Amino acid sequence: MPDLSAIFKAYDIRGVVPDQLDEDLSRRIGAAFAAVQNLAAADGRVAVGHDMRESSEPLARAFAEGLTESGVDVVDIGLASTDELYFASGALDAAGAMFTASHNPAQYNGIKLCRPGAAPVGKESGLAEIQELVEAGESAQRPTQPAGDRPPGNVERRDMLGEYAAHLHKLVPVTGRRLKVVVDAGNGMGGHTVPAVFADLDVELVSLYFELDGSFPNHEANPIEPANLADLQRKVVEVGADVGLAFDGDADRCFLVDERGEIVTPSALTALIAVRELERDPGATVIHNLITSRAVPEIVRKHGGNPVRSRVGHSYIKGTMAETGAIFGGEHSGHFYFRDFWRADSGMLAALHALAALAATDAGTTLSSLLADYSPYAASGEINSTVDDQDAALARIEQEYAGREGVTVDHLDGLTVEHDDWWFNVRASNTEPLLRLNAEGVEVSDMTAVRDDVLKLIRSSS
Repeated sequence: MPDLSAIFKAYDIRGVVPDQLDEDLSRRIGAAFAAVQNLAAADGRVAVGHDMRESSEPLARAFAEGLTESGVDVVDIGLASTDELYFASGALDAAGAMFTASHNPAQYNGIKLCRPGAAPVGKESGLAEIQELVEAGESAQRPTQPAGDRPPGNVERRDMLGEYAAHLHKLVPVTGRRLKVVVDAGNGMGGHTVPAVFADLDVELVSLYFELDGSFPNHEANPIEPANLADLQRKVVEVGADVGLAFDGDADRCFLVDERGEIVTPSALTALIAVRELERDPGATVIHNLITSRAVPEIVRKHGGNPVRSRVGHSYIKGTMAETGAIFGGEHSGHFYFRDFWRADSGMLAALHALAALAATDAGTTLSSLLADYSPYAASGEINSTVDDQDAALARIEQEYAGREGVTVDHLDGLTVEHDDWWFNVRASNTEPLLRLNAEGVEVSDMTAVRDDVLKLIRSSS
């Protein structure tokens, strides 16, 4: 058996196929998931979906076998985006398993798990127990597991794409002027979901890389890397589009490009969606993770909302949303979470919000002008540095900044240092020997000065 600690991450399971993740292990994980969640005794179902990678369908089938052998019924929704799987989990009140490695290269695959109603399963909410049970072996039994003579579960195959599209349109209607929209699906699951969702929109759609291809022949399906947005930027300018949309491999993240071909920061989109949701529910709570722009909580307060800061990661965002009853949550990585979508993240819902906001404006209003007030600060973007001793580097940075006049320090997630003119956060990667730096300043000079100073401190220990 491979080293499970290498593939069981904070929020999901992910590794190289078949060296770290194969069909036998997927079957064992399915059985362990059934046991940890006590699914058979509770007559629970599991919705299972998969992306377009060559290994995804066989891994999903093996996982389903682990479930049915444990007496659990399966709803096989087939090809799906991750947010379509969350829709199935919510609509069916079923647990869920999505087979995808998101934006990772072709040799990777993984499993995103959730409880009924798309409630997250992470290290602190069941994933560690699943790992322990798999490591203990197939004979391990939990006290709540049903007797071995329980009949096997059934598999129901159900296409939910149409229901998913209809639900999104109900949540975010797009009306007003006709838009020209370029969409780069990156050969990922956006090529499956965008045609279904956009079929009922009054838009002129220009498609890039809609062919489902898990080898990603055109570029990585990772829109947080600017290089992967270059084709979209060129096409938006070339065809005179109003907006460009880019989805990652499993289409749960969405990035925007404006009419000039300029990349829109996810913080600006977070602020835009927050304002729209606060119009619907005045005074509501909005969650933002600690590396979104300082503008996000400022804009939420300006529009009468209650901003709440969270750690990075979907399980933390969703958990905080559940605790506070928040209407919306946004992350700088391009994940957007909606109370009315079972607090799950949906790149497609975020895209519809952007289209609805722009379509509601007068002809001639551009996306850049619509978002002009939502990006008042200079941001560094995320900068990664390979560091062997991450703790020592973080301690050195804190020692350098703590005690300075006008500076505050906190450890909600890594190290965050704030000043009136700038702030920065340094966090360790969950999966690699990396430190991730995000910095922002009132002026470009403020940002660059603190960015360069912190990078020097980080890299002096590498």
